[in-house]
Amino acid sequence: MGKRYAYFEGCFVPIEEANINIQTNSFHYGTAIFEGIRAYWSEDKNQLFGLFFKEHYERMLANCKILNMKIVETADSLSEITVELLRKCEHRENVYIRPIVYFRNLQISPKLVDYDTEFAIYTVPLGDYLDTKKGLKVVTSSFRRINDSMIPARCKVAGAYVNSAFAKTEAIMAGADEAIMLNTDGTVAEGSAENLFIIRNGVAITTPSYSNILEGITRNAVIELLKDEFGMEVVERPILRSELYVADEAFFTGTGAQVAPIAEIDGRVIGDGKIGELTLKLQELYFGIVKGDVDKYSHWLTPIY
Repeated sequence: MGKRYAYFEGCFVPIEEANINIQTNSFHYGTAIFEGIRAYWSEDKNQLFGLFFKEHYERMLANCKILNMKIVETADSLSEITVELLRKCEHRENVYIRPIVYFRNLQISPKLVDYDTEFAIYTVPLGDYLDTKKGLKVVTSSFRRINDSMIPARCKVAGAYVNSAFAKTEAIMAGADEAIMLNTDGTVAEGSAENLFIIRNGVAITTPSYSNILEGITRNAVIELLKDEFGMEVVERPILRSELYVADEAFFTGTGAQVAPIAEIDGRVIGDGKIGELTLKLQELYFGIVKGDVDKYSHWLTPIY
């Protein structure tokens, strides 16, 4: 990697110059919209592949509407800025990309009107967020997922991730790798920052968008792969907590999580406690796609160099 740059308030600047004022409104009230995007380095192809750039920016712009934020950029122009930033940083490793939209004003007041919206992007080298090479130990969190009438879970808004931080921290302190969060009615929502799938009797089941989940881009891609490549029925419906314990396989999906297998939930072994057969095949296909090895899905990727 070369020198690190950020795109900050309309300019490419060295990362150490991309700083906000301590009085910045969104810093105080958690009213920043962000995305997590990946780019994967292929040694074989000597190429960096950006994954789902346009889809991530379309979701970010949609989420900005929820917080009454307005920026002039489009999903296409934001994708172009990201490509230029990655080139300037000369990344030749797997990279995490963090765009963030925020209210730049210095006034003190928690509101979503009469403020000016600003935008920034930075990048950082990143390997696995969760260990995808082994089955994860997971616990159900005592903290319930935020409800749409409180803070919409579909919206990647900074303040909402306090909810995730409580659950993740509780899991770590209990000796687990990750948490599963329930809704206020006791049905399953998702992980602390990942969508969730279970496999039962040859059917893939995942929680629907109305179950207070992030409308995951990787989730949508995995649904497509399960249907088109593995011929599986995929059902989107509420999941009861006890269904987790009798699943044949279970895994998380997400930009950070990728496809992360689950071996244990609340002390119950899932399947044989190892990476499930389907999960392993799905992992192999997914990691081949993101490295540019599967031509059929090349439209998911943006070559950087």
